[in-house]
Amino acid sequence: MNNFSTYQSRQRGVVLFIALIALVVMSLAGVALIRSVDTNTVITGNLSFKQSALVSSDSGVESAINWANGVAAANLATLDADNTARGYLASIAVDLDDRSVLKDSNTWDDNAFEVATADPDNKDDAGNVVNYIIQRMCNAAGPPTKESCLYASSETENSGFGGRSGSDCCEIIQAGESPVYRVTVRVEGPKNTVSYAQTYVY
Repeated sequence: MNNFSTYQSRQRGVVLFIALIALVVMSLAGVALIRSVDTNTVITGNLSFKQSALVSSDSGVESAINWANGVAAANLATLDADNTARGYLASIAVDLDDRSVLKDSNTWDDNAFEVATADPDNKDDAGNVVNYIIQRMCNAAGPPTKESCLYASSETENSGFGGRSGSDCCEIIQAGESPVYRVTVRVEGPKNTVSYAQTYVY
């Protein structure tokens, strides 16, 4: 009888030990699940901020084009000189193709124009601040020439890539009427989100 009681006591001890191990394993699984859900939520949030910043870059491009069109309509020669107060550079002296220059805050502090909004901090509806730099694709300021500037193709049936083949299929620079301008937009949003976009206009 005493031997049976001792055996039962040992069995109860083993069950308790196994139950504790199971609880530890379940606790670790629960913590891992919570961390996984939190990580996925953070990633999804970051992607939405990035997408929002990219969408906001459209307003920077439109603002830059509207300003340049207004200046060109009033006095085209005004575009022959830099106007950093409005984010305009008459040449490509600032190398925005260089990532270190593009991402340098001094580049944007010295040359960019911040798109104004109704918000006191110039934030748009998504909480983004939009800046742009317009560059005329010329080697130097002054009146543009075909030797020193990139010119757009003529708006004719045979210009650009339209329906041509052979060695002349990709001749883009022809006797165009306008030098090309590059608009670079920097959007800074919530949680240190920064997005860049570039477009060429003429």
